Amino acid sequence: MLKLGRSTLASFGPTVAKPTYDRNALRPGIVHFGVGNFHRVHQGVAIDACLHHAGHEGWAFCGVGLTDGPIARAKAEAYRRQDNLYTVTTLTSPTPKETQIIGAMVEYLHAPSAPEEVLARLADRATRIVSLTITEGGYNLDEASGAFRLDEPDVRLDLAGGAPKTVFGYIVGALARRRRAGLPPFTVMSCDNLQRNGDVSRHCVVTFARAVDPELADWIEKNEAFPNSMVDRIAPQVPEDERQRIARSIGVDDLVAATCEPYTSWVIEDHFSAGRPALELAGVIFSNEVPAYVAVKGRLSNAAHMLMCYPALLMGSRFVHEGMRQHDIRRLLYKFWELDARPLVTAPSDYSVDNFTDKVIERFANPAIKDQLLRVAHDGASKIVVFHGETIAQLIAAGRDLDREAFLLACFGRYLAGVDDNGARFDIVEPQIGETDWRRLRQGDSLAVLDLEAFQALRLRQSAPFIEAYQNICRQLASQGTAATLARLLM
Repeated sequence: MLKLGRSTLASFGPTVAKPTYDRNALRPGIVHFGVGNFHRVHQGVAIDACLHHAGHEGWAFCGVGLTDGPIARAKAEAYRRQDNLYTVTTLTSPTPKETQIIGAMVEYLHAPSAPEEVLARLADRATRIVSLTITEGGYNLDEASGAFRLDEPDVRLDLAGGAPKTVFGYIVGALARRRRAGLPPFTVMSCDNLQRNGDVSRHCVVTFARAVDPELADWIEKNEAFPNSMVDRIAPQVPEDERQRIARSIGVDDLVAATCEPYTSWVIEDHFSAGRPALELAGVIFSNEVPAYVAVKGRLSNAAHMLMCYPALLMGSRFVHEGMRQHDIRRLLYKFWELDARPLVTAPSDYSVDNFTDKVIERFANPAIKDQLLRVAHDGASKIVVFHGETIAQLIAAGRDLDREAFLLACFGRYLAGVDDNGARFDIVEPQIGETDWRRLRQGDSLAVLDLEAFQALRLRQSAPFIEAYQNICRQLASQGTAATLARLLM
């Protein structure tokens, strides 16, 4: 088995696709914060496709890691050892069939170790796009008001000066340098699962900048682009045993191997302040209907992921495809789409929602992905608000059936105990649930879930019908278990 690196590229056989462009001629025109699995199998693959076409030499990317600690430093070291190369394996069966080596990342900077290098790269004339996959929680928004939190500890440190700790400290610090140097601003391109992610990015960057220098904030608002986008591809975690299995199968020892499903989609507004690569070459759709695409994905696909993951976990499944084998889980999703979400979502022009939802079922049921339910479930306090908040609010306002949304919240509350209906324990990762919330949850009051700080914007406590539906389902879950409660719900 060969180690992945520049010197071994020519040695890999025909079953592994390799870059055919000259990596020595590449220059980073994009700086990307958050080089996790999702970015590597989505934006990284798209940029790599563009680099195979003449005239794109200046559109490679520099990756930036913001977090510190042993895992983050090991990732930075792995990229260094592999000359910033990594593999993407598309999972269509238990045996990997399609693997490509991605050469689009020509530099990786670990920000806590090299803050000045990151600022210099951002301020460089060649940098024209700064892209983000920092997760929904990375935008530092107040759950209730949607305001950018200037009182967050790392933000306060950034505002006090010194080496930045947050992505916004880096972006605004670099934009200040560019303004002083007479350079135009770069485009900030969010690729995170947020409604109007470009508008959210603008709000965060401008709010931070205004706290530093109001004139800088005005310059950013006048000159900088923040396109909205929709991105979609399942990128499961790759545990060490899976990494080694894939390495043996493809003959490439990649320390940071990434895997993904065959499906991929990227829709973006054609609004860039300093140019862009021809992403159409990679199948990217440029559209003025991005909010409609986001609504379909978020309120039908992401929402379905959240709706199925908690009952599936409670019934003993640990992978998404295992949960999808349960007939009632599939029935739950179809009922949710038919009765709750689809009537409230306006799709893009000439778009088949039926084809989309059928594809969602197919994607979730793919056993080769081995997508962990806990990956989907983690940070549910944030994701439920993002993907179910509008649907819940509209159902309440219209006086419609609330049972399926109440079932979601009731299962989420039961999941927070960290034990399934068979007595097996699992780990909980909920960064948006604070100690005060946890104390109330531990006291055993089921309504404490509705009172979570993260859920305040949903105003669930002000809806008597929702409380009634929720408490009824909580009682059934406690007395009958998840499977029986779900079966009864679907009658």
